[in-house]
Amino acid sequence: MVDSMDIEQQRQADQLAIDIAAVTRRSKGVSAFFCEACDSAIPEARRRAIGGVSRCVACQEIAELRGRHYQGGR
Repeated sequence: MVDSMDIEQQRQADQLAIDIAAVTRRSKGVSAFFCEACDSAIPEARRRAIGGVSRCVACQEIAELRGRHYQGGR
C-alpha cells in the first residue's frame, strides 16, 4: 500500500534525477589558464579534469567555505 510519504519520497527522487541530468548536460565552457581570484596559473591537469574551471584549488576551496558560511553551514 502506498502512502503519502512514499509518494513524496518518489517525487523527491525524481526531482533529484532531473536536477543531476540538467547539471551534467550543461555546457561547461572553456577553462581559464589563470585563476580569476589570485591570477596564479591553473595546472593543466585541473583544467582537463574540470571543464570551465576559473579558480585554482586554493581559491575554489575558499569560495566554497564562504558559500557554506553564508548559507548557514549547510
